[in-house]
Amino acid sequence: MTTSGSTALLTDHYELTMLQAALAAGTASRRSVFELFPRRLPEGRRYGVVAGVGRALDAIERFRFDDEVLSVLRAGEVVDEPTLAWLADYRFGGHVWGYAEGEAYFPYSPVVVVEGTFAEAVLLETLLLSIYNHDSAIASAASRMTTAAAGRSCIEMGSRRTHEEAAVAAARAAYLCGFTATSNLAARERYGVPTAGTSAHSFTLLHDSEAEAFRAQVSSLGRGTTLLVDTYDIEEAVRLGVETAGPELGAVRIDSGDLGVLAVRVRQQLDALGATRTRILVTSDLDEFAIAALRAAPVDGYGVGTELVTGSGHPTCGFVYKLVARADDDGVLVPVAKRSHDKISIGGRKFALRRRDAAGVAEAEVVGIGTPPDNDGDDRPLLVELVRGGEVVGREPLETARQRHLSSREELPVAARQMSRGEPVIETIHLP
Repeated sequence: MTTSGSTALLTDHYELTMLQAALAAGTASRRSVFELFPRRLPEGRRYGVVAGVGRALDAIERFRFDDEVLSVLRAGEVVDEPTLAWLADYRFGGHVWGYAEGEAYFPYSPVVVVEGTFAEAVLLETLLLSIYNHDSAIASAASRMTTAAAGRSCIEMGSRRTHEEAAVAAARAAYLCGFTATSNLAARERYGVPTAGTSAHSFTLLHDSEAEAFRAQVSSLGRGTTLLVDTYDIEEAVRLGVETAGPELGAVRIDSGDLGVLAVRVRQQLDALGATRTRILVTSDLDEFAIAALRAAPVDGYGVGTELVTGSGHPTCGFVYKLVARADDDGVLVPVAKRSHDKISIGGRKFALRRRDAAGVAEAEVVGIGTPPDNDGDDRPLLVELVRGGEVVGREPLETARQRHLSSREELPVAARQMSRGEPVIETIHLP
């Protein structure tokens, strides 16, 4: 963003050159419908999670070509003066519908539908793709991790493994999908995500002995603090920790070694020392598979960093933003579609619902082209209004989206909870 807070430069050069050419050709004002959708899920994934909706709505509101932005474009000779004059008055005045934040998505789900003139809608392409591709990738990984955790707490700790702004967005997306807290303070300030953290190995190494470090931490932070016990010898550290804080010691954290084996030994030692309520937290390059493998171990919580903020092997969702309909010379909206090999799109404005059986279990993603598909009574419409006539109408608390994700994930078939690689758990059906 610029110092003025505008998001207009968070875009690609060609968005503006397309605008210039369309203005000159007289086609810029044609009514158009763009859709943001995935052609497929990341390989092996059974479902994806929509995230970044709230951030996208904020970014649309700040998408303005103020004097600072225009001066950058003018100095770089990005577009001509008539185009700069048009941009100076730019305000998105169209309509946006989309899957609500926290919702599951599948191949060809119309995650976002943008309607307006070609000029105003095309400019949002890069901005929307960058937000949705990043946040949904993190959310999709986080959802799998919290599923694998089976009710045990997960803490997001990946700020040091990604770009500083991506870290804030990642913390938000992780919380959306069930993480209980983050280490990132900016996420607390901006989005109200709870934060947690105590100490690193450097704090122990700072002191002359581990006992001295533990005494300092407990004295300052209280007996309920979490002590990091793998700097030297874990067994001795656990003994010192309980000796220092007493059986009220809040938790111990293990950050290296065979976490499953060590957790069993530490649990036995804590119980023998009377610290039966002291929790065991584990960290160290965890992903959903490692979390699932630790399910039988006496672990109370997981700290997840690198694998989460990189999407656990899939740092993007592969969302694309395509023109699917535009007005003809008579003003009638007609379908258009890309037909190149392996990158096809499906023309026509889309409507979507989640088809469910009588028990409320999802059976299919049904996408109507041109008209909404029929609801048989058990189905659930998926597109909600986000922007109406340029005004944001779909903003909601993050907690609301967090609860939506839990219910959306719960209605998926049982296979969605499997960590093994597989195909999407429901098919996408297009109806003309």
